[in-house]
Amino acid sequence: MRIGVDLGGTKIEAIALSPGGEELARLRRPTPRSAEAAANYRAIVDAIADLVAELETATGERASVGVGIPGAVSPATGLVKNANTTCLIGRPLDRDLAAALGRPVRLANDANCFALSEASDGAGAGASVVFGAILGTGVGGGIVVGGKVLTGRNAVAGEWGHNPLPWPERDEAKGGRFCRRCYCGREGCIETFLSGPGMAEDHRAVAGEALDSAAIAARAAAGDKAAKATLDRYAERLGRALASVVNLLDPDVIVLGGGLSNLKFLYRDVPAGLIGHAFSDRVDTPVVPPRHGASSGVRGAAWLWPEGQGLWREGEGLR
Repeated sequence: MRIGVDLGGTKIEAIALSPGGEELARLRRPTPRSAEAAANYRAIVDAIADLVAELETATGERASVGVGIPGAVSPATGLVKNANTTCLIGRPLDRDLAAALGRPVRLANDANCFALSEASDGAGAGASVVFGAILGTGVGGGIVVGGKVLTGRNAVAGEWGHNPLPWPERDEAKGGRFCRRCYCGREGCIETFLSGPGMAEDHRAVAGEALDSAAIAARAAAGDKAAKATLDRYAERLGRALASVVNLLDPDVIVLGGGLSNLKFLYRDVPAGLIGHAFSDRVDTPVVPPRHGASSGVRGAAWLWPEGQGLWREGEGLR
């Protein structure tokens, strides 16, 4: 049995999967919040340990444990970096969880978990190279090659959201009215254009309306021309951004995740952007929705232990 944990900013979700990937049990708890970082960190470790214990009690089995986090473990220090749950930064989360659970624990960036889930038994199952693109509050990505997450030397493989938007128009380039500063400190990052807040800001800049991405999509479906134009700009930019991924990685399939992946028109319109910008006479790369939807992150965390690994036996340890 495998247990996966998805550590989010507002909730912690945990799932138990059978060896074949069937869901055996699922639990969810609010992510602890404390004004004091050390206390908050300790509460998160305890909450994850409690969820694992509850799942094992419910199923009557011991399990391997994988955890998806909103950040990454630095290969240089072994400590968490780049986490928007800031109390995790600089902490040895894998070692602290291992001590709390009495077994090794594997951590991965939540976007990598998404990609691994879809590559294991989702929309990218059977593909050699899968790119999972997260389009939500932020823009992230994960790469799976041969069924294994590609982390990279610096643990930033797949972070396409913090590259500049490729082939920018004049208004998108530095100094243009659509070019905005990213929280990372740079200007013109893909994330500032293709995240949910990025779409909302683009619509505000052009149409003068303060709407979120869901409201923009609803307006467009009702025939609003300004909202439809915003979605068209979004799809065209997404095509350009993913074409740069094709040029660099040339994946067998691109799976979209995050809240904006629910926009069905993307799967019709974005491939045209690939064809227009990828360095190839033709582009056959499918762009597809996730099979497991919002559950991909927690399922991918469980799949961090491949078959034949992470088998727990009382008194034997993890093998």
